[in-house]
Amino acid sequence: MNSFGRLLRVEIFGESHGSDLGVIIDGLPAGITINHQELNNFLQRRRPRLPGTTPRLEADIPDFKSGVKNDVTTGAPVLITFANANVRSANYDQMQDIPRPNHTDFVANEKYFGCNEVRGGGHFSGRLTVGLVAAGYLAKQIIKNISIKAEIYQVANHCDYEEILKSAIENKDSLGAEIHCRVENLPVGLGDPFFNSVESLLAHAIFSIPGVKAIKFGLEKSPSASFGSQYNDPIINAQGTTLTNNSGGLVGGITNGNNLEFSLEVKPTASIGKEQESYSFKENKIVKFNIPGRHDVCFGLRVPVIVEAVTALVLADLFLLRLAEERGYESK
Repeated sequence: MNSFGRLLRVEIFGESHGSDLGVIIDGLPAGITINHQELNNFLQRRRPRLPGTTPRLEADIPDFKSGVKNDVTTGAPVLITFANANVRSANYDQMQDIPRPNHTDFVANEKYFGCNEVRGGGHFSGRLTVGLVAAGYLAKQIIKNISIKAEIYQVANHCDYEEILKSAIENKDSLGAEIHCRVENLPVGLGDPFFNSVESLLAHAIFSIPGVKAIKFGLEKSPSASFGSQYNDPIINAQGTTLTNNSGGLVGGITNGNNLEFSLEVKPTASIGKEQESYSFKENKIVKFNIPGRHDVCFGLRVPVIVEAVTALVLADLFLLRLAEERGYESK
């Protein structure tokens, strides 16, 4: 499905080479002011800017269709669209016959009985994350005192990755990346045990970013390679502050007031210019082929802001749920 959230619900729609795409956000409180310069700055971080990112450039100007009046949310569902103008669809003509290795061409064709849109990856494209970033900006306005910061930790196991990125560009290859995220000033008590634990919800949202293959909570000791005496985080005051933060700010699926910390890994871009092999359905055999078009050599370079956005969406939803719990408790 294309929707996520409980009180704050997000639904994405569109395709990479369609006329436009976007997002619907339902459950936003009325009275949130939209600073368009701040929103634009947030969106710009997702756009290709660095060496190794796609040459496809879209304006990414958000068009608010509903739910906003005089730059203030009305309480109705917010619909935002983004135009697709810089497309080259002919580059994808061969994908229906020769599916790209590690891409969605084959599974999408099977899933949707050959009716799927191949151009630009269709609905599977990372292009759709522009709507998530816009929604994440609005979610951040609900939790203004909470700081969320994600950044590239390493590319292909290199913290200094300029040379290996240059080599991948020259060889028409691609690279994966590791990203670290830290959330500060979280209150105690967000989340629930089991199915709605903070880990469960964040993992669900993070894995919804195309290309994410792993997530781990806590940036210090490895939980599987430690003694309990090494991994346990001693509580040192009445606010629940811990001496260490091996658990990444989460215990029993609930925030404990310390920094929420997690890392994630994204795979190398599947579409590469280097010659590969795949199965041709027309020729009924394995063939060699090249993938034309404009693709990120390391799309992980553009992922940190998307991580911040989906993290904000999860935490804003949990914050609204916690407010409802507190009001219910106070009314007793």
